[in-house]
Amino acid sequence: MFETVLIANRGEIALRVLRACRELGVRTAVVYSAADADSAAVRHADQAIRIGPASSRRSYLNAAAIVEAARQVGAQAVHPGYGFLSEDADFAEICADNGLTFIGPPPAVMAALADKSSARALMSRAGLPLSPGSVAPVPTAAAAAEIAEAVGYPVIVKAAAGGGGRGMTVVRTPGELRRAYTRTRAAAQAAFGDDRVYVERYLTEARHVEVQVLCDSHGNGVHLGTRDCSVQRRHQKLVEEAPAPALPAAVLDTIAETALRGALEVGFVGAGTLEFLVDAEEQFHFLEINCRIQVEHPVTEMVTGIDLVHEQLHIAAGVPLRWRQEEIRLRGVAVECRVNTEDPGRGFAPTPGRLDRFTPPGGPFTRVDTHASAGYVIGPWYDSLLAKVIVWAPDRELALNRLERALDEFDIAGPGVHTTIPFVRRVLDDAAFRKGRYTTRLVDRLLGVPGAAPAQRPTATPAPRPASAATPDVPNRRTR
Repeated sequence: MFETVLIANRGEIALRVLRACRELGVRTAVVYSAADADSAAVRHADQAIRIGPASSRRSYLNAAAIVEAARQVGAQAVHPGYGFLSEDADFAEICADNGLTFIGPPPAVMAALADKSSARALMSRAGLPLSPGSVAPVPTAAAAAEIAEAVGYPVIVKAAAGGGGRGMTVVRTPGELRRAYTRTRAAAQAAFGDDRVYVERYLTEARHVEVQVLCDSHGNGVHLGTRDCSVQRRHQKLVEEAPAPALPAAVLDTIAETALRGALEVGFVGAGTLEFLVDAEEQFHFLEINCRIQVEHPVTEMVTGIDLVHEQLHIAAGVPLRWRQEEIRLRGVAVECRVNTEDPGRGFAPTPGRLDRFTPPGGPFTRVDTHASAGYVIGPWYDSLLAKVIVWAPDRELALNRLERALDEFDIAGPGVHTTIPFVRRVLDDAAFRKGRYTTRLVDRLLGVPGAAPAQRPTATPAPRPASAATPDVPNRRTR
């Protein structure tokens, strides 16, 4: 195991990684910007190095400063968390060139998978089903129109280098395509420095189901079941749960096994997530692969008892995978909601400010991942994620009730500060959501977006889940 790990991130994920390192006896160092000088990660780390001003481009995206910080503290490895440089193959290669272990897949694998078009081609060759559309980038609006005509409208134009819900435009009619194509390319160039896009059929009533995998550098891999992440605004997730509800066990098993096969065939190493869209006929289509820890990883930890950050560290240190597939047991149901400092009434606009009150909920099987506290100042420079509330219960109904109770306890207040908690309560009250028969259109429907009709999911009763997949039992409390 490493002696010192440099954490190249901020907020709750920096604190999450720091805690995992400390539990394994690994010394920690964190980098921070001027805006985060008083952050929880800085206070708790063994060492902290200021690397720049508040601007992320001059701090958390400054690869040279991060590598120099790692040298200063004598780190052997860099954990990138999520966001920022976590899926930057160039940064992973820079780490390798400087004798640092990047905690993630090898640079060449990351480069191939971070490009969404390349990932589609690789997964197609590995036998994973894709949504109808282009595999290679589409060079012109005319070519995009030909593809859209072949697969049928609506379609979605996506940035090949996109991520985080950015670089996507839904096109519902031929008359919209040329403008959407041009606009998406321009947005992709501005956001990612890469204007390549591809086109695929847009599934209007689909579930967003993903699979957590762990793969080591010795050719071993396991999947840790599914998560449902269909509650999204602007393609960014708000509520996640494990396992995915209201789908037959055979479908979930097939998705998970297919995801693991794809990850192993492309040489993936580390903790990763393969994302799929599941249509009304319960057919699934590969969407993308994320080469990092996910924001929603705690729900998988709660139903498996496996600490995913611990496993990331062991895998990066060259340790053979510590789990066999037959040892993975999913128990009960876990649900997470993201508490963002945003105003849902104004299109989820960020609401920075100072927190006069911040009292997270407690109680049995209730976990809160956060870096905030009373007096914390939410600045305008970074993502608006303030906290994640995660609950576990033997069954889904109790898990949802427990989450409602936890959100009722959460006391957050400050001048001008709004959170997504009231909107999440609306989600939890929704009849389709309570039945587990919701789709990615749920948020639009709650917001009254035109065309967002109630989801019509198949009403067949899901097949009983085998005991090996989800057993209502007390979870293995190895999660911290």
